[in-house]
Amino acid sequence: MTDIAENRPANWFGPSRFALLLALLVCASFPQVMLGVQTFIARDYGFFAFPLAHFQKQCFWHGQIPFWNPYNNCGIPFLAQWNTMPLYPPSLIYLLLPLTWSLSFFCLLHLWFGGLGMYFLARRWTSNEFAAAFAGTAFAFSGMTLNLLMWPSHTATWAWMPWVVLTVEAAWRDGGKKVLIAAIAGTFQMLAGGPEIIFFTWLFLLVLWLQQLACNEFPRAKFWRFPAVVALVVLMAAAQLLPFLDLAAHSQRQAGYADLRWSMPGHGWANFLVPMAFGAVRGEGIFFQDGQAWTSSYYLGMATLLLALLTIWKFRDRRVCLLTVVVVIAVICALGENTPIFPAVRKLIPQLGFVTYPVKYLLLVTFIAPLLAAHSLAKIQGKRKEITIVAACLLLLMAVVMFWISRSAMPNTDAHAAILEGAWRMSFLVLTALVLFLIAQDFKAPFGRIATLLLVLLAWLDVLTHEPTQNPTVPPGVFQPGLVRTQLAMNPQPELGGSRAMVSPKAFMQFIQLALRDPGKNFLAKRLGYCANCNLLDAVPKVDGFFSLTPNQNDALISLIYGATNDFPRLEDFMGVSQMTAPDEIYHWLPRKTFLPLVTAGQTPFVMDDWNALHLLSNSNFDGSKMVFIAPEDRQFLTTTNSAAARITSSNFQNSIIEIDVDSPTPSIVVVAQTFYHDWHAFVDGHAAPLLRANYAFQAVAAPQGRHQITLRYLDRAFELGATLSVITWISCLLALCAPKRGEAGR
Repeated sequence: MTDIAENRPANWFGPSRFALLLALLVCASFPQVMLGVQTFIARDYGFFAFPLAHFQKQCFWHGQIPFWNPYNNCGIPFLAQWNTMPLYPPSLIYLLLPLTWSLSFFCLLHLWFGGLGMYFLARRWTSNEFAAAFAGTAFAFSGMTLNLLMWPSHTATWAWMPWVVLTVEAAWRDGGKKVLIAAIAGTFQMLAGGPEIIFFTWLFLLVLWLQQLACNEFPRAKFWRFPAVVALVVLMAAAQLLPFLDLAAHSQRQAGYADLRWSMPGHGWANFLVPMAFGAVRGEGIFFQDGQAWTSSYYLGMATLLLALLTIWKFRDRRVCLLTVVVVIAVICALGENTPIFPAVRKLIPQLGFVTYPVKYLLLVTFIAPLLAAHSLAKIQGKRKEITIVAACLLLLMAVVMFWISRSAMPNTDAHAAILEGAWRMSFLVLTALVLFLIAQDFKAPFGRIATLLLVLLAWLDVLTHEPTQNPTVPPGVFQPGLVRTQLAMNPQPELGGSRAMVSPKAFMQFIQLALRDPGKNFLAKRLGYCANCNLLDAVPKVDGFFSLTPNQNDALISLIYGATNDFPRLEDFMGVSQMTAPDEIYHWLPRKTFLPLVTAGQTPFVMDDWNALHLLSNSNFDGSKMVFIAPEDRQFLTTTNSAAARITSSNFQNSIIEIDVDSPTPSIVVVAQTFYHDWHAFVDGHAAPLLRANYAFQAVAAPQGRHQITLRYLDRAFELGATLSVITWISCLLALCAPKRGEAGR
């Protein structure tokens, strides 16, 4: 190795030193979180991630696997969602420790772990520890990575990406037990549950494998190693994958599903240079681009951008060319609807609808940029002229962007803040160029060490300060379980199996538009109205929820309710809505006296197709106590066509089981106002019975004459099959991993 690789300062960043440095940078970035004084809260962390972790923890301490969440969407699959992380082993961190501290710590631990993985990957590719240390820091501290902290599942999946690329490449090149190690790394990422990041990881690996196979970089006879790793990962993660695929096949996100919202704007390239260009600070004090709200930033940092461009210009080899092509394609895809290319490709390949919000393709750019930067640092000695040229070009482009901002008439742009922030980024660019200029000389220790450490610190500080905090924190008391239940004191109080709360359509829209600058007040205001999944913190069942996947009929029903401006009082009665937000204030709740029990019996059954059933449910003449619409495919299971004087003597609801006692003088229908999903199974007096789809999206069972006990159980056959495959494959792999190498057994 030539150039800086021969200089001692370049190899001063050994693994242990870098691991310690990165840990210190993480702690310095979020000291209040590490100490437990405050917790993350903004956006999906507070309204999605934390409530789900709370529900999972409650199930864990009651010895239950969280297959089903009965508190949202009139019941919805939980384990099969994938991004709920019920089978991800490191989830034990927040299941065992105090949640208000441990969930935030879980995210920061993975931030550190991901940076360490990028360090080892860059070190393998460049044979330079300084370049690797820079890449690890740039990966852990980028605008996109910090944005991901609000999703623990995405943060965990993202942290595993460099480890998976590192180990899988080693597996197909070297074989042996490295195949098993790669499979374990891939399985951990798979169980973490960020589908798009997992897709990008394996798509990138496929492209890298094909390039190396075509260029004979490993024996072609060993091409099977990569498919073998993929097969092992699928089998080892089958317990999670099979329920997810089953839910996806019965959900609203089927082939052709597309959501092109939140593409990178046409002017979005400017935000790589001036991070606050064409946007403003909005709700919870977080900056957002105009027309893009999935990520608060995708800023790479001046040092990373400069070095990546330098690599593309001066240090092109096969791998760099491949990385460059992937970056270009990713940027085009991220533009989404702002170019004709990506929509046309989506029409040809409907499965790309799996990746919602095209701006997510910039995750590939965020992953590749540190690797490109590391290539420059490994060969930067003597490249002072090239550094100067690239830095000067970037300064000129930044000046152009700032002039553009000053002349722009875009209404949602804070031009003053953007220009001021751009000036600060210019200063970081100049400082970075000066430090690189020094590093490019033949610096010896200790001055070389100081310069290399200074570059890493500049890269960290640049991203940390490039806009107002992306991850505001608040005192942990805002997440106190039962806080709102105590304050509201609803009467009647919605309870599991008793009744539900319902956010009105008007309040639902007001909650979406509500964005207070104070993140704590913003969360508490919405929590009072059980916005999104906040109801889980109070164990209050409600009609809607906030999930990636919902069963098809349930999604259509919720869309009907919340897509209309009028209420559906008879449908609300059937769903057991005992409390609804007041029409004047979204934080107040009003009781409803006409709600029905969640289990009713004796209705007259009508066989009804889905379109008519959904239409009649919204009709004012619908009476859930007297009529029930049965799906045509369940016609043959009906044992009566008349009403009956049946009564429910008792019912007991738990997360994954419902027990009902019914007494009827004639055969009757027992209707349960819970979301129909095929993994629910019915038993009458212990004998299997058909579970009928009733009232379009709910459940029913045909009850014989007399007194009977009806039991509904959630039995996930896909999970059972997947768990069997996973256990067998895990045991086989661990035994093979622990087995002695050939030739060692006889020693």
